[in-house]
Amino acid sequence: MSVLTLPIFALVAFFVFIVVVTFFRRYKRCPSDRILVVYGKVGGGSAKCIHGGAAFIWPVFQDYEFLDLTPISIEVMLTNALSRQNIRVDVPSRFTVGISTEPGVMNNAAERLLGLTQETIQDLAKDIIFGQLRLVVATMDIEEINSNRDKFLENVASNVETELKKIGLKLINVNVTDIKDESGYIEALGKEAAAKAINDAKRSVAEKDRDGAIGAANAVQEQRVKVADADASAVEGENLAKIKVAQSDAVRREKEAESQRIAIAAEKVQTAKALEEAYAAEQEAENARATRDKAAQTADIVVPAQIDKEKVEIAAEAQAEQIRRLAKGEADAILFKKQAEAQGLYEVLTKQAQGLKQIVDAAGDNAKDAVLLLVADKLPELVRLQTEAIKNIKIDKITVWEGGGSGPESKTSTANFISGLYKSVPPLQEMFNMAGMELPEYLKGKSPDEIKQMAESVKKEVKENPAPSKPSPKPNKPSDSGPKDQNKGK
Repeated sequence: MSVLTLPIFALVAFFVFIVVVTFFRRYKRCPSDRILVVYGKVGGGSAKCIHGGAAFIWPVFQDYEFLDLTPISIEVMLTNALSRQNIRVDVPSRFTVGISTEPGVMNNAAERLLGLTQETIQDLAKDIIFGQLRLVVATMDIEEINSNRDKFLENVASNVETELKKIGLKLINVNVTDIKDESGYIEALGKEAAAKAINDAKRSVAEKDRDGAIGAANAVQEQRVKVADADASAVEGENLAKIKVAQSDAVRREKEAESQRIAIAAEKVQTAKALEEAYAAEQEAENARATRDKAAQTADIVVPAQIDKEKVEIAAEAQAEQIRRLAKGEADAILFKKQAEAQGLYEVLTKQAQGLKQIVDAAGDNAKDAVLLLVADKLPELVRLQTEAIKNIKIDKITVWEGGGSGPESKTSTANFISGLYKSVPPLQEMFNMAGMELPEYLKGKSPDEIKQMAESVKKEVKENPAPSKPSPKPNKPSDSGPKDQNKGK
């Protein structure tokens, strides 16, 4: 053997040793008082439970724990449990439970009790026992609980064990020490039973004494009867033999008829059960078919209706969102417009205020002089407005009808009309007086007295030089230049 092969051989041997040691360390045996629970990658199910065997635990992929099968004693002091007669009773009892070794129940224990302490398991089982014991008491009468203890314990064991199996436990023993009620009903039942037993005993003694006396008299009578009976015994024996033969035949025929009747009844019962099962199967099939049809109709009608409803809701929401956005855009535009108008008005008023301030500064900070400057600035426009009010009136085209005639009076009315028209124009003097200014002399015009004198002179001139009279218009045929033109001028 070469020098290089020795380290390789030693390495291989060491590796084999490690594998063997690991194999033996991972090969676990389960004692009889425990359950080996292998969890991890176990193929099917959440865990693999082994009782009384062994298993190899694969490293990395699997792990294990043990469940203790030691019995657990639980003392249950049930008080004020309500019976079916609404009488509250106390049922002190002791239950002995342990982890079950049944295949299916072991898996329940592995899933629900693995890693829990004995105290935790005891508390969990105690809660279940309390509820089921109270339920059994509620379904039985006091007399039945007190007199038929076997039935009571059987009901308790059945209910409790069914619930304990769900968490992987098994009921080992039930021991009810004593049953009491708060009203003393059970104690009264005991006294009643004791009194009944005493009365039965007394009645039995009296019956026995009577039977003794009757027996003595019967013995004497029987002694005398036996002699007569002995004579008739032979004949009676023959008759009895015949009767027994007949009775035996009757019994045989009766048994045969009874057997045939039972066979027929059993056959009918089986036929009825078969029909009942067939009817039940048909009913289940009909129910399944109805359920399937209902589901199909629901899928064909309800689901499309629900989809249409959701589409309508989505469209309504989209339309509402669009309307809200348009309204918001319009509101923002209106707000922007109003803000721009307010900004422009603010700028105009600001410039006007600055111009007024400069006018007041130019008037030497005298507000009254500043107002006179403003009015003087507007004086040409006021004079223009005064003249424009009557500048377009053609005096020669105006004819005023007053009093229904034509003559000097009508001319005087024309002068009065012109005078009144001038008076209707606001006088510049009054406007200047309201502003605290004095109108220049060339703009003041005539005073009222002067105007009155001018009117008198005009009237006098008209009287001295009357105008030629005009023909009066015809009533129903007005001329083209008659009253129609005058009304138009007026």
